[in-house]
Amino acid sequence: MPPLSMTAPLVAATSLSPTMIQVIASVIVILVMLHVILGGCAYCIMLERKLSAWMQDRVGPNRVGPKGLLQPIADGLKFIMKEDYNPRGVETFLFVLAPGIIMIPAMIAFVIIPWAGVLQLSSLPWGLAQTLGVEGMTVKLTGADVNVGLIYLIAAASLGVYGVALGGWASNSKYSFLGGLRASAQMISYEIPMGLSLLAIVLVAGTVEPYGIISEQSENGWNLLHQPLAAIIFYSCMLAEANRAPFDLAEAESELVGGYHTEYSSMKFALFFLGEYFHMITGAAFFTLLFLGGFSVNPLPFGPDLPTEGGLGLILLQWLVVLAKVTILISFAMAIRWTLPRFRFDQLMRLAWEGMIPASLLVVSMSALFVYMGWTAWTWAGSIACVAIIYMVWPYLPRQPNPNRRLALIGSRFSPLRDGDSIAVESTEFADSPVPPTRGA
Repeated sequence: MPPLSMTAPLVAATSLSPTMIQVIASVIVILVMLHVILGGCAYCIMLERKLSAWMQDRVGPNRVGPKGLLQPIADGLKFIMKEDYNPRGVETFLFVLAPGIIMIPAMIAFVIIPWAGVLQLSSLPWGLAQTLGVEGMTVKLTGADVNVGLIYLIAAASLGVYGVALGGWASNSKYSFLGGLRASAQMISYEIPMGLSLLAIVLVAGTVEPYGIISEQSENGWNLLHQPLAAIIFYSCMLAEANRAPFDLAEAESELVGGYHTEYSSMKFALFFLGEYFHMITGAAFFTLLFLGGFSVNPLPFGPDLPTEGGLGLILLQWLVVLAKVTILISFAMAIRWTLPRFRFDQLMRLAWEGMIPASLLVVSMSALFVYMGWTAWTWAGSIACVAIIYMVWPYLPRQPNPNRRLALIGSRFSPLRDGDSIAVESTEFADSPVPPTRGA
């Protein structure tokens, strides 16, 4: 071991400012989590296939590798080997650019997520802290420690709508164009209640900094308990933003052939597919940050919880807690897909504009009132009051005609009409009436 006189210049030469140490740690977190999420996208596809098989009493993929664990690699090779076909008449540049515009916002949005707490660099093994001259310093385990983190994530995630619109328009197909318009309208519409439910959390927390929101939940309890209605609205909008069932009009083959990605094949289609799962992973991590306390394990405002700052062992435990919450939320989204049928487009838009947007406005108003009155510890009671108000007002709201009303058709077991109730018409060639003419007329 060299004497101290030889190691002192090394320590002095490698001493870094706290800002540079945080930048280096953030770059490492970004590189690690980018690869973790990319691998997670591949195995989320397998998880969905396994969960759907279990729910439908099937086996699922089990041939490639032990227990089918290499199936995502086979799927990736299949996409790479498929023919990369561009239909005639497409806007080539925009046609190729659209999948990237969907994928890139999802890949840059996750950087503000706190994947763990604050690491004490003195706990680094093999004397690295002394060698690097960082003893006593701390770093936050996030890709970008910015004080407007929530605003950045919402802004970055909302850019994905441009890829949807471009993909539908540049395909030179009426079906893709209509699918792009529908999916764009859906994503824009559901961003409004998502932003309003997020605003309710920001009002109570008093900050848009991610670590500040986690600290507020560690002290006062998870927002899932305080604002359950906002959590339901946010989670539903998260599914709509990722084009997940029951909001998956992009895959409504019976109505749209295949939506905005009808004309895509090979890896360009795979990027659309991966973008959906990347958005879902980022959205689940965002929901964990806002409503599940991040790396906190105690949902109540009292009792023991994991400390925010500690050594490598604590940081690893916090990281596993966040990943476990994200996995549970993703699995729940997959269970919803294989449980609920998709909405029609009119039902989907009516749910956003006549249901979620008024409800989220009510939640924001309640949160603002409770913050002004200093009743933030009782916001759960405000959520119950919001549900009661919706229940009381709902019967008096104006309604549109029921599009699912049953038509009176002879021969239908739901129809009260009989043969004797039929009426005579002069001609049935252009008749719109569901009632046929009298027999023998």
